[in-house]
Amino acid sequence: MAESKYGKYIITQTKPNQKVPEFRGQDLTKVDWSTQFLYLDDEVIKGSFYFECIWMWAADPSPVGAETHVHDYNEILGFCGTNFEDPSDLGGEIELWIDDEKHVLTKSCIVFIPKGVKHCPLKIKRVDRPIFHFGTGTSGMYTGRKA
Repeated sequence: MAESKYGKYIITQTKPNQKVPEFRGQDLTKVDWSTQFLYLDDEVIKGSFYFECIWMWAADPSPVGAETHVHDYNEILGFCGTNFEDPSDLGGEIELWIDDEKHVLTKSCIVFIPKGVKHCPLKIKRVDRPIFHFGTGTSGMYTGRKA
């Protein structure tokens, strides 16, 4: 599609040789319980913000998942179940900490995390059917620091 004027703006794959910040805990392109399949940031298309899409197939076997961290930008996380009879049913259980509050997610949801608010650990506790996850932030690159 890149031959056309706007074809370069259609992303159909994950970013090659993507570097994962240490606080992320693990490179989601190299695990067998999920598949990162789309990724966009300022290095892929100049001027864009970061956006990623991941299918979750099973529980995360790591002890913690993503570590507690903060961003200097707003972030949005989405978790969508695949029960077409009840789209609000997440079909699993995800534990997400925002500041010092523990949240157990069992419904499809969008989570807004204001800049500067510490969040995580994020732990995929149970997956009964595939869960679609996306993350995006108002920054050109996925960056942050341990909280």
